[in-house]
Amino acid sequence: MIYVIDHEDSFTYNLVHLLDSFAPTYVSNYFNIDKKKLDSCKIIVFSPGPGDPSNYSETQKIYHQYKGLKKIVGICLGFQQILYAEKGQIIQQKKIYHGYQSRIKILKESSLFKPNKILLGGRYHSLKLKEPFSHQNLKITMRCVETNVAMAIEDTINNVYGFQFHPDSFLTVDGKFLIQKILQAK
Repeated sequence: MIYVIDHEDSFTYNLVHLLDSFAPTYVSNYFNIDKKKLDSCKIIVFSPGPGDPSNYSETQKIYHQYKGLKKIVGICLGFQQILYAEKGQIIQQKKIYHGYQSRIKILKESSLFKPNKILLGGRYHSLKLKEPFSHQNLKITMRCVETNVAMAIEDTINNVYGFQFHPDSFLTVDGKFLIQKILQAK
């Protein structure tokens, strides 16, 4: 089972429908966690949402509790929450990307996707990771071609993955494939 922690975003159920095509998916709000279902799930997904990661202390606790024990995937705000939990700084971008399609380059650091390939991703965010950012296991694996902003992360040691863009958006080409690769990662 996939457990989606909903941060009350309008995109959450687009993501849920996409995930549900791969495995049974359960959803609850971040402030109403079903501990029994969370303990029994195989994958935890942090949904998109408003605000910044510091607004969601419960999600941070869940990340630290289950990191290395279950696969964790973050989308948009969820991506930022993972980085924030790993001591990354999340800051305001100069330009806001809401409903914007970007060209995204896959980097050689990716173990899941073919390096140097360019994909199209739908972006809906005003915050980004402040760089430089360095972490022993968490690698930045995709970047926006135009702005060089971090767009994906992989930690194959602890089974943690994330996208700053939305694979569930109609603006993302092959979003289902991207999710499938993450869900199948060992």
